[in-house]
Amino acid sequence: MLGIPFTVAPAGVEERMHPGEPPSRYVERLSREKAAAASAAHPRALTVAGDTIVVLGGRVLEKPAGPAEAAAMLAALSGRTHTVYSGLALTRGAGVEAGVATARVAFRHLEQDLIDRYVETGEPLDKAGAYGIQGFGSALVEEIEGDYFTVVGLSVAEFVNLLPEVGLEYRPGEGVVER
Repeated sequence: MLGIPFTVAPAGVEERMHPGEPPSRYVERLSREKAAAASAAHPRALTVAGDTIVVLGGRVLEKPAGPAEAAAMLAALSGRTHTVYSGLALTRGAGVEAGVATARVAFRHLEQDLIDRYVETGEPLDKAGAYGIQGFGSALVEEIEGDYFTVVGLSVAEFVNLLPEVGLEYRPGEGVVER
């Protein structure tokens, strides 16, 4: 969308929350670990890494283990408001710069038939909180407080704000350039 060419390089980092770790620290830590792991193979490149979770009433909802867990997550989110935490980390050479963006999302009341049909699409199976706001899951959302791209999983504002920390800036039509 921003006109920045990229290559996907999975980092292979274990995604496990430490006991007592706050959600914002968790997504920032995972983002930092993923960026460090991915940049090891490409030390001179700009590496962008992130992680997103959904928190409902203190319970962290990551990617569901299967359709039944996805349906249970969606039923729990139905008619309620939750918080999305999206961590982002950039590396370019030495050091990692990171931040966390949050947004609050209110779901409309979901009938079981809608939940079942949505789960059948397969879309929720690889999404934190079992929904993708950028796809069919957009029909589940009643209201967003905060940045839409945070809910998608990569805050564009946070990305642009972190670029100067690694000596770069974003220019529309040019992409990412030296500062």
